[in-house]
Amino acid sequence: MEILQIRKKFQITLPQPIREELGLEEGDYVAAEVRDDEIVLRPKRLIDKSQAWFWSEEWQAAEREAEEDIAAGRVHEFPTAKKAIAFLHRRTDHEERRG
Repeated sequence: MEILQIRKKFQITLPQPIREELGLEEGDYVAAEVRDDEIVLRPKRLIDKSQAWFWSEEWQAAEREAEEDIAAGRVHEFPTAKKAIAFLHRRTDHEERRG
């Protein structure tokens, strides 16, 4: 546990071991929140608005699912894009007939 002193203008300095463990550098951002009687700091990155969709909960869940499928060998390989599209059309047609 590290002890920090609140200085002028209520500033604190994060000790070097904490900065190194979290990979924090000067200019990085942290989010602060109060939980019960504790102050919790979490490293944050600012994301360009045009890239925010990638970091949404839904997209990240789909990314994790895709990684699991790849790791488990649940993948299809196609020699051409045309064959991949045909496969998707057949699959969609099959699902529509079932559902």
